[in-house]
Order: sequence, then structure tokens, then C-alpha cells
Amino acid sequence: MLMSVMVSAIYAEEMPQLLNVTGRNCTSLNGEWNYIVDVQEEGFYDYRMNESRWGFFINAKPSRPEDLIEYDFDASPTMKVPGDWNTQDQRLFFYEGCVWLKRDFKHTPKVGHRTILHFGAVNYEAVVYVNGKKMGRHVGGFTPFSFDVTDVLREGNNFVIVKVDNKRRAENVPTLIFDWWNYGGITRDVTLVDVPETYVANYSLQLQKGNDRQLLFSAQLNKKTAGQQVIVSIPELKVRSVAVSDAEGRAVVGIQAKPQLWSPENPKRYQVEVVCQGETITDEIGFRIVETKGKQILLNGQPVFLRGISMHEEKAFGGGRANCAEDARQLLTWAKELGCNFVRLAHYPHNEWMVREAERMGIMVWSEIPCYWTIAWTNPETAENARRQLHDMILRDQNRANIIIWSIANETPHSPERDAFLGNLATYARSIDSTRLISMAMEVTSASNYHNRLHDNMNTYVDVVSFNEYVGWYRDVHDAPKMTWEIPSDKPVIVSEFGGGAKQGLRGPVNQRWTEDFQANLYEENLRMLDKIEGLAGTTPWILKDFRSPRRVLPGIQDYYNRKGVVSDQGKKKMAFDILRKWYEEKAKAYETKKGKSSKGKNK
Repeated sequence: MLMSVMVSAIYAEEMPQLLNVTGRNCTSLNGEWNYIVDVQEEGFYDYRMNESRWGFFINAKPSRPEDLIEYDFDASPTMKVPGDWNTQDQRLFFYEGCVWLKRDFKHTPKVGHRTILHFGAVNYEAVVYVNGKKMGRHVGGFTPFSFDVTDVLREGNNFVIVKVDNKRRAENVPTLIFDWWNYGGITRDVTLVDVPETYVANYSLQLQKGNDRQLLFSAQLNKKTAGQQVIVSIPELKVRSVAVSDAEGRAVVGIQAKPQLWSPENPKRYQVEVVCQGETITDEIGFRIVETKGKQILLNGQPVFLRGISMHEEKAFGGGRANCAEDARQLLTWAKELGCNFVRLAHYPHNEWMVREAERMGIMVWSEIPCYWTIAWTNPETAENARRQLHDMILRDQNRANIIIWSIANETPHSPERDAFLGNLATYARSIDSTRLISMAMEVTSASNYHNRLHDNMNTYVDVVSFNEYVGWYRDVHDAPKMTWEIPSDKPVIVSEFGGGAKQGLRGPVNQRWTEDFQANLYEENLRMLDKIEGLAGTTPWILKDFRSPRRVLPGIQDYYNRKGVVSDQGKKKMAFDILRKWYEEKAKAYETKKGKSSKGKNK
């Protein structure tokens, strides 16, 4: 019980999440920030390991010649924010620990307004100070958080200091081991947001489940204030509706409308305005229906095959954390060239630019929290951390039509403790969003050498059964024609990972590992094998692009890159890219034929 109280305290200092920052009146704090590497955290603790009153966060300056101050942000180097420190300072390439970052800014307060300091993400733990005053702490490297800084800002010059710590810990989510680079830093946008005293903190606008002619709008105010009007407008649909807040500050209204539905072929979005207390929030929102029927995934009532690819949040050319719309466009352009209508954003929530660009480009999305491999299943703090990341992922992107699957885990070992942990997450996800599907990437359990049976207790919690398989990489590729698959549930199936590594440009016989020829043959054998799986509703091969990983140390081949990409770390396409593209072309034609036959049947 005491642990639960302590866990809640981690998050108590934060505000409730502020939705759609870019659609509000905001000022960017992106740019050059001074930084100090603090290996022993002397800027935070004294020599007895007590939290210091005189730490780096004060940003002290000597006022007399004899004053002893052993740090100076203004004389320290700078790095770009958003950005990771690993690729901006070669001394920090492998560094995991504490770095302090500082940014000066000017501010003019507005009477009757609040100022919110918003972070898109900081990896992994952030302690935030404004003008020397501690605002709070956030735990988790891939979700947004905010603080109300109105009362500590002053006219003119101000400064914000963030203590960032990316050390891996057993109780974290993700835990000590994971197969991607632990990029440290303020990795997403930092923004000052101007809002009225009473404002809309978050809002949802979606089709009511089971009714494509009825929209449901709901808004949550920052205060428990009754009688406050919130106006939602969709000019193209000639919609202007007024919702009135109840005693909890929640405003809800149903809206009659017949919107065009969003799809990969027609990624239609509507301009939306939400107005409250003089603040106008702008957004672009699409509407669609996603559901399952037996072993089919239905989008807007039609069967769809998810022609996907898995992706990490890493820049298109070289390494480094992807963090802007341009990064997203390049990666998603490769996915479109591959023939994809779907991407799996692994293994954590990606930045908001990625999700919005995918929506604009007509690409469906699987979004995931980093419950990866072995998690501290019985630790209440870990459970609360995972639940909070799931909540914040869903809340941030609840209005994005292209997100069709929330994923709660990847490749987790079976146990009663794990089942309870993940089962609670699945139930919680469904309780706050019943309009999307729930899945997770499972591991195959084999009943015999060539018969694979996907028996997982989590099958009862998910809407879509997904699993990873590496025939041809972690077992012989010649096994592929012999393999049979048993999925003991009447649910759609996604093969969420398969593939193998190749160094781009390395050629050789098909049995020579690391060659493009080996990878291409692996893809050919796997695709023939996957065609035999009953109920196959989609695939997301591993992975779009080579990405950095400390686990991949083979010199001359890996050099700290996972080489399973169908595109190299320098943006060059491998032979496997074209093989997958052609398979997806065939799948697209087959499903178009099915749609055509279905339409003719209805017309009769």
C-alpha cells in the first residue's frame, strides 16, 4: 500500500496532459540549450546523497571575486533541442547518466492567462526547474508532460533547467535490456502554451460506436467548473454545436453528421475548431470505423489486409532520434514506396509528428508501449508506470483516425504474474477507448519441430492475435516450407515480426549470412510460408530501416546497428525491399478484387 502511495506521488506534480499543443497559441523553446554532463549527479545531491538546496538548477553566478561556484551554464557547450546527446557530442555516444540542460527565454505575462510549459518527451527521467524553482518530475521516455509555470515566470528574462537521466533500471518500462539505442536527452519539442484561466485541457471527437451518422464530442476543462460553454465547429459539415460543462468540468454533446470516412485510399480529414473562454484550438480530424469479424479486420465495414512494416523512431539517414515532421515524411515515404498501408511504431509511442504525418499520408498505425521482454511484473511502481504510459499514449492520439491498434507489449515470457500485469493493461486500454483494437506481439510456442501453436493466455484479452517469428534467421530457412501454424482462436492474425539481417551492398550466395542475397531469399521463403496461415490479416516485417543497437557488435558488419532493415542506415534500399513490395502489390490487387465482388453482391 505504501508503494502505491509513493508511485502516485511520482506523477502528482504534473498537470493532466494538455492535448494538441500545436493547435494552440504557443511559443517554441526549441533551439540551442547549454548542457553540463554530471556523471555523479553533484548538481543534484550533496556529498551525503541528500537532495541539495544549492544544485545546478539555481543557475548561480558569482557576485564577489571570492565566491566559489564550480559550474557555469553560460560558458558550457550547447546542443540542439529536440535532440539526443549521443549523436551531438561524440564523448556521449555510449553515455547513460545525468545531463543538465538550460535555456534562457523572454516572457511577457498576460493578465487573466496561464502559461503551460510542455515537453513532448524526455528520455528517461526529467526533473524540471523554472527560474530556480522545482516544477516537478516526470518518469518515462516517450510520453508528453506539462507544468503550469504561470506563478514562477517574470516579465523579461527567464530560464528553464532540466535534469535528464537515461540510466537503465530494472523497475523501469522498458527495463534493463532492450534492442534499440538508449538515446538520452530532451528528444521532442519544448513549448510554452498560452491559455485562459479556464481552458479545454483535452477533447475527443469521434464517430459514436456503431453509428456512422452520429459524432460524439467531449471536452475536459482544467477545472471542475459547471456551466462553461465549449463550442465545436466543423465548417465543411456545417456543424456548430455547444457543449456545457458539468460539475466535474466535462462537456459532452452528440452531433448529427455524415462525414466521409478516412481510409488509406481517401485520407479525409476535417478542419475542426474548439472554442472556450476566447481560446480557439484548431485541429484536423478524420473519422473511420475499425472492427473485427471472425478472422477479418474491417475498416469502414470492408475487409482490409494490413500491408505493414515495423519502424523505430530513428532518423532516416544515419542514427539519432527522429523528432520532426521532415524525419517522419522521409521514413513514411519509404513505407509508401514499399506498398504499405500500415506501420507498426515499435516499441514505444513515437512522436506526434509521425502519427499526424501518417494520418495525412493515409497510413494506418499500430502504437505500442515499451513493455518489452522482461518487465518487473510484480512491482507496483512498474505497473503504475506502464499504466501511465498507456494512458498518455491513448490520450495524446485519441483523435487520430489512422491509429487502429493499441499494443500493450512485445515478446514477453509467459507467467501468471505477466498475465495479470498485461491483462490489467488490456482491460484499462479498452475502458478508456473502445473504438480501437487491442493487440500485443507474442512469442510462438512450438508443439513440435515444424508445428507452431500460438497458445498464450493473453489471446482472451486481445482483439487481434499477433506474433513474431524468425524462420530463416534464428532457425534454418529451409524449415519454412515445412512449417504449419495453429492459432487457437477465431480472431485475425498479424505476423508482427519476421526478417533477417544484411549489410547493404554485400553480395554473395543465398546461404551466406549478412549478404543481401541471404536476406532476399529469407523474405521469399517466409512470404510463401505466411501465405498458408489461415486468417492472416496483415504483416509488419522487421524492419523498415537499419537502426542503432548496443547489442549488435559484430565489427565490419553490424558496428552497433541492427541490420534487419530493408533500407540501410544511409537510406539505400536492399534487395528484400523489392521482394516485399511485389508481394504487397499482389495482396492489394487480391483485396481490391474481393471488394469488387462484395460490392456487386450488395448491388444485386
